[in-house]
Amino acid sequence: MSTIAWLGAHDPFPNPLLQPDPDPNIPGLVAVSDRIYPGQLAAAYHLGIFPWYSENQPVLWWSPDPRMVLQTSQFRCSHSLRKEIQKFIQDPSKQIQVDVDFESVVRGCATSQRKDQEGTWITHEIAEAYSTLHQEGHAHSIAIIENGILMGGLYCVSFGQMVFGESMFSRKPNVSKLALAALSAWCIHHQITMIDCQQETAHLKSLGANPMPRDEFLRHLQSALNAATIAGPWEFNKSLLEYWL
Repeated sequence: MSTIAWLGAHDPFPNPLLQPDPDPNIPGLVAVSDRIYPGQLAAAYHLGIFPWYSENQPVLWWSPDPRMVLQTSQFRCSHSLRKEIQKFIQDPSKQIQVDVDFESVVRGCATSQRKDQEGTWITHEIAEAYSTLHQEGHAHSIAIIENGILMGGLYCVSFGQMVFGESMFSRKPNVSKLALAALSAWCIHHQITMIDCQQETAHLKSLGANPMPRDEFLRHLQSALNAATIAGPWEFNKSLLEYWL
C-alpha cells in the first residue's frame, strides 16, 4: 500500500486514471496539502480532483469512485417544477443573475443549513480560492433573485466543455432546482453533456444524477477539456428555462 501524497506548492497531483487509491481504507482520497496553493485548484480540476475538508483540517483532495454526474439531457424536471418554472418566468419580480455577485452566492451556500450536516466544507480558504477562479473566468454563479433579494442559487467551475457543480442553496422551496434547471439548459444549448456532481446524495439523484465509474468519468473529462472553451462571459436570463416547458 502506498502512502497518500502530501503536496507542497510545486508538487503535481497523482493522476487517478493511472494510479489506484493510495489508502483503500479512505477510498477516493488521493492527496493532502496544508493549504490551497496558487494554481493548485485549476490543476486539480484538470485531473478530476476536488478539495473537500473542514475547518482545522489539512486540505483533503478527492477523486471518488464512482463519481456522481448529471447527464444534462437527463435533468429530471418534474411536473411540479415545470409549474414553478412557468410561474417564475411570468413573474417580473423574479430574475436570474449570472456572475453578478459570485461571493454572495458562495456565502449563501456556506451558511445554508442542511439536513444531517453540521457546519460547512466551504471554509474561508475555499471561498477565496474559488473567487480567484471566478476572476479568471473559470467559476460562475447562478443567482435566483426575487424583488432584488437573493433567494438561492449555485456556483460551479468550468474548463473546456466540462462543468463541475460545486454547491447550491435555497432560502425558499425549489429555488436551487430552478438554478440547476437553468444551468442544465445552458449546458445543453452549448453541447455540454455532463455536469460533475462529485458525490452521491439522494437530492441529486432525485434530480436525475447517477453514479459513473471513475475511469469512465475521467476519460470523458479529458475529452471535454480538449474541446473548445465557451467564448466570452456567461450570459443568460430566465427565458432559458423555457427549454423545460
